[in-house]
Parts: sequence; structure tokens; C-alpha cells
Amino acid sequence: MTFRSLKKLFSLRRIWLLLLLPLSLLLYQLAAAFPSFAEWYARYPYRFLSRGINWLTGLLPISLAELLLYLLIPGILVWLIVGIVRLCRIPQQRKRRLAGFLLTPFCTASVLLFAFVITCGINYSRYSFAEVCGLPVQDSSVEELYSLNVELAKEVSSLREHVSEDENGVMKTSFSSSGEKAQQARACYDTLEADYPTLTAGYSAPKAVLASRLMSWCDITGIFIPFTFEANVNVDVPDYSQPATMCHELSHLRGYMREDEANFIAYLACRNSENVEFQYSGAMLAFVYANNALYSADRELGQEIFDTLHPGVQRDFAYNSAYWKQFEGPVSEISGAVNDSYLKANGQDDGVKSYGRMVDLLLAEYRVHSS
Repeated sequence: MTFRSLKKLFSLRRIWLLLLLPLSLLLYQLAAAFPSFAEWYARYPYRFLSRGINWLTGLLPISLAELLLYLLIPGILVWLIVGIVRLCRIPQQRKRRLAGFLLTPFCTASVLLFAFVITCGINYSRYSFAEVCGLPVQDSSVEELYSLNVELAKEVSSLREHVSEDENGVMKTSFSSSGEKAQQARACYDTLEADYPTLTAGYSAPKAVLASRLMSWCDITGIFIPFTFEANVNVDVPDYSQPATMCHELSHLRGYMREDEANFIAYLACRNSENVEFQYSGAMLAFVYANNALYSADRELGQEIFDTLHPGVQRDFAYNSAYWKQFEGPVSEISGAVNDSYLKANGQDDGVKSYGRMVDLLLAEYRVHSS
């Protein structure tokens, strides 16, 4: 490439956007090397950035991210058509316009990567929630895990007696709409700041995804969109799981990106709610992970605990299994593989297995309150 060609290339103003790529990698590596920097970023710059943009997108009652996704494919088609037309119109400028046309996707990727890093990528390296809150995470015995299961089984069974159910005996929410449920999630979460200062209050409520059924086909219950700072939830899933899912995504919005931590914080938020359905949803989330861990360690003990559950709880679990079974197939497998790769790429080496690490946090919290 001649000097003249390089000069013409760099005259394309967009090319400077490519500098965001090394800057993104530098920030990401800096956060990984210095968790103290990541924690500072999460508590201050991220907090102001996220609350500002979340306030703006919160003015829209539906998910802005979902709307933008629907516009993505037609937008790409329009870009291709316009680009081809411009290439054909003036042959003398074809090389320059071709360079600009090919440069666009690289500049877009560079901008998106930078946006991802500053909106959530850095937060993956912040101090763990256990460190911030002083929870004593440590190796635990099967006896401790069994005791935790006993307490959680009692909790979900007791709460189950106070929730509504449908004609099939499955838990049914009493909320008139998903929006009302989302506002309750916001309310119960906002009360956590008094005990956990890093869980800042003041964010908008989670948003129901219009294409929730499609999310189920992709094996997704909720998703945090960092670019718009929106917590999006699947409202087609069984009622009992929705409150915990909403609180899980709100955990990400507050800068806790690790899945195990988001689950644990969701449990705390639901438990802190005055609404029994939220309490039940959080307790069910905690019990699932605790009982799965016990079942893996000692199958007989795990089954023993499960058999003590209230019949309504067992019906809810059976309904949940039947619901997800209908979506089994290549689409959910591909989605799971993508999610697994995403988690590993962001420092969660166990991939989707990191969801089970929530049990360590549950045990640590149980250890504190039982001592």
C-alpha cells in the first residue's frame, strides 16, 4: 500500500474508532490485574454511568434493547443496499468508498467492545460479594450442607402454604400484571442498600420481554443488556421463578456480574421482600442449588430432603421440569454453549457450572446466622 493510499485511508474519520479496541483490552487487563481498580470503578464511575442511562431507558415502558434487536436485521440490510448503490454510482471513488464500507463493521465492533468493557466487563474483576460483605466462604462438610437443606426445605414448605395456586395445584401469582411484579422487585431490592451499601437503590424496574416464548426456546430466563442498562426478563416461565429471576437481573444492573453472586443477591432481595410470593421464589431458588449440591454429594440424603417438601412445592418443581422439557433441542443447546463460552471469556472458568457456586455463599450466610 502506497503512502498516498494510507493517507486516503486515514482521511476516513471512522478509522480512529479502531483505537478503542486496544483501549478496551487495556482496561480489561488492568481490571483483571488490579481488582481494587475494578471495585473502585464499579462503586463510582459505573454507578453514575449506569444510573444515568438506566433512568433514561427506564422512561420507556418496554425494553429498548429488544426494540433495537428487532431493527438490527433490517438495519444491516439497509446498510448493505446503500453501500452497494454508492459503490456503483461513482466509479472514480469506488476504492475509497469500498474502504469506508469495509471499515464500518470493524469500527462498529470496536465501539461495541469498548461499550461492553465500561458497562460491565470491568465489573467481572471487582471484589467478590462475599469479600465486601465479610461472608466466611470456606470448604464445608456434607453435614453442613445437609443442615442447610433442612432449613431451606422447611422455609419453602412453610411459604408454599401462603401462596395461591391454579386448578392444577401449581403456584399462581396474585399480581395483576408483569409490570406490577417488576415494581415489587424494584421495591424489595431498594431496601437492601441499608445492609449492603454496594447494592445501590434508585434503579428502574426490570422489563418483561415481548418475545418471552422465544427466550424459553433459547433456554434464557433473563438477560441484562449493558448497552441500555436494562434488566430484561422472560415472563413466560412458571410463575414461582419469575420474582427471583427479576431480582437476579437487577443484581447485574448494580454491577455484580458473576452468576453465583447474582443468584445469591436475588435470594437476599426476595427474602427481604414483604411479599410472600417473592419470599417463596427466592427460597425455591436457594433450595434448588443447595439440594442439587447435596444430591451430588450424597444421593440418598438429597432425595430424603426432597421427599420432605410440601406437596405443593413438589408440584411446582414438576411443572417447571415439564415446562422446560418442551424446549429441549438444538436451539437450547446452542444457546447454552454460547452462554458457557461467554462466562468463561469473562473469568468464570467453570462456565455454566459457576451457577452452583451459589451454595458456598448460602453456606457462608447460614454459618453466620446459626453461630
